[in-house]
Amino acid sequence: MSYDPDNIFAKILRGEIPSAQVYEDDDTLVFMDIMPRADGHCLVIPKTPCRNLLDASPEQLLAVMNTTQRMGHAVMAAFGAQGVTIQQFNEAAGGQEVFHLHFHVLPRHEGQRLRPPGNMEDSDVIAANADKIRAALAQV
Repeated sequence: MSYDPDNIFAKILRGEIPSAQVYEDDDTLVFMDIMPRADGHCLVIPKTPCRNLLDASPEQLLAVMNTTQRMGHAVMAAFGAQGVTIQQFNEAAGGQEVFHLHFHVLPRHEGQRLRPPGNMEDSDVIAANADKIRAALAQV
């Protein structure tokens, strides 16, 4: 399988599609999931083309894992969560829907189930949750 430079995350990286961005460094970008399964659900992606974990370079993996760990701490602090779920899917049979490497970071609370997938969140709620994460990043 080859990388499609017109996937939605590539378009977000090029600024063709808006996103609620919460963190960026030289190698990665983090933005809010528009169909969150938990408040604070965000996505970590490499800035370079990469279909998924199966074709990622060691450098891409190192960059996204470092950022994923940082975001795990930030979302837990921002939402008073007791844990964090990290999800990553590879190829359609593995549940991948957008074919650009990405990690889902979801703050978790004891006894609270994830919401069902596919429900669009209000943009004001997404923006407020992004603000909480950005504020937490300044502290962690």
